[in-house]
Amino acid sequence: MPAADDSKRKAARETIDILHEISTLLNTHLDRQSLSYCVSLIENGVNPEALAKVIKELRAQNERYETEHENPGAVQH
Repeated sequence: MPAADDSKRKAARETIDILHEISTLLNTHLDRQSLSYCVSLIENGVNPEALAKVIKELRAQNERYETEHENPGAVQH
């Protein structure tokens, strides 16, 4: 069985490598670990479109937070 486990790990690593290459081409700013989490969530039934919306919203919130803390006097919306 260890050979089968090694084969599965190698296949998973290759899949993430390919997804990371695609992610880089599409300029998604997702690293390998983030992609791995996304794949795992999708494999466990999370809707890919909903996951993409959550990622976009988290990025927008992070950007607002960073802007707010760089310019404490900036107007908040």
